Amino acid sequence: MSLFPPTYPAVAQSPILVVTGPTATGKTHLAVELAREFGGEILSVDSRQVYRGMDVGTGKDISEYSEGGAPVPCHLLDIVEPSEKYDLFRFLQDARECLCEVHSRGRLPILCGGTALYLAALLDGYEMAGGPPDWEERKRLETLDTPALMEILRSVASPELLARTDVSQDRRIIRAIEIARSGVTEVPPRLSNTLILAPKFTREEVRERIRVRLDARLDAGLVEEVRGLHEAGISFEKLEWFGLEYRYLSRYLSGALSYDEMHNELLNRIRDFAKSQDTWFRKFEREGHAIHWLPAGDVGEAKAIVRDFLSGTQSRGA
Repeated sequence: MSLFPPTYPAVAQSPILVVTGPTATGKTHLAVELAREFGGEILSVDSRQVYRGMDVGTGKDISEYSEGGAPVPCHLLDIVEPSEKYDLFRFLQDARECLCEVHSRGRLPILCGGTALYLAALLDGYEMAGGPPDWEERKRLETLDTPALMEILRSVASPELLARTDVSQDRRIIRAIEIARSGVTEVPPRLSNTLILAPKFTREEVRERIRVRLDARLDAGLVEEVRGLHEAGISFEKLEWFGLEYRYLSRYLSGALSYDEMHNELLNRIRDFAKSQDTWFRKFEREGHAIHWLPAGDVGEAKAIVRDFLSGTQSRGA
């Protein structure tokens, strides 16, 4: 059993662009401009844009892909229903297959989005061996003590897996059992030839951009979108799980908050989220991922950096 397509190791060494950064900084616009300039196709790295019918609240900005020129292909949008579960394991499978497809067409893959966990896992070749857990079997294993778990692990694991398993924690032993039972032996390669670009604004500019964007989304029908999802059978409890916009709109629609309370609390929480993203990106850089920060999302500077990167004169970003 393989965790990735057979062409993926070669694709992982080919040039790949990454456009990321904090919320409300214009990532989609920048990615579209680069795709048009360099013959690229965009792969969304967003844990919520995969859901159909969740357009305004997730900021899909569909019109950006067709405005101002030929339409730019974008993948991993609208691929599951809100009632379905979509997780990191499934994203990695979909993204790796998509990277191979884009590469096979001779196009430049452009990863665009700000879901930190998804992006880091894809770049670093995160190992999701064993597939999604069998929750019923996991519940059964969790009732066992450590010696019993170790006995099972020794009976199913290879010497290599046994040697690299942290047996000081039961949950890691259980995961090792799941991996051993899956038959997966390959570890996905990391993406080794990437250039990471990110628009850069001051904190005050980001705060104002967030306010303007939130008001624009409310004017564009965010309330109606969330109401429609609820009327289609998505509970307010499930909608809260989809993140800030859906959480606070659900509280407004259920009567827990007034409109003004919803607006102000949501605005503050999005701004808090932007600050936490700044912290994550600093950590991301400390871990060895060079990010080329573009003042005010300067498209001209971005194109020059990409041109150097594709010609082999620009240092790699990951």
